[in-house]
Amino acid sequence: MVLSNEDIKSYIRRNLLRFEPSISAEQIGPASVDLTLAGKFWIFKKKYISKKAVDLSRVGFKEATEEHRHSSITLAPGGMCLGITKEKIYMPDNLIGTLEGRSKYARMGLAVHVTSALVQPGSQNHQVLEIVNFAPFPVTIHEGMKISQIIFERLDTKTSKPYAQFGKIAKKQ
Repeated sequence: MVLSNEDIKSYIRRNLLRFEPSISAEQIGPASVDLTLAGKFWIFKKKYISKKAVDLSRVGFKEATEEHRHSSITLAPGGMCLGITKEKIYMPDNLIGTLEGRSKYARMGLAVHVTSALVQPGSQNHQVLEIVNFAPFPVTIHEGMKISQIIFERLDTKTSKPYAQFGKIAKKQ
């Protein structure tokens, strides 16, 4: 069952679902929570931006990108970077989350995830966004923009593998 705004507020009141920093009432939509962009981005290193193929069995994102802290970033058409949400989400073991873009930006060609939309039950982390500009013009995004949202769904049974204990990559975010 997808949580409504009232369900989300109830989970927050009971301290079962937490956000740091705390979210405002305006961030809670009818069945989602808007997430804001932090000023931390990972951009592909110049040596990987070429016409030469990158062998993904040998090169991971940590090697291929470098961290930048900026209040805004401009993506060329077809450009991509990784961003991170300002909010750290503490999820209970009986909820999963799905990251989605916001339609006002999607209609302008901005996508916020390529395939990693699932937020595992028991997660305690910031969400990494795979931000791609599909527009035929450069786009600028700014720290604090609400470019993504998360939808919560209740599991019938709590997971026996909460992500904060069993996850490998995102639990450090």
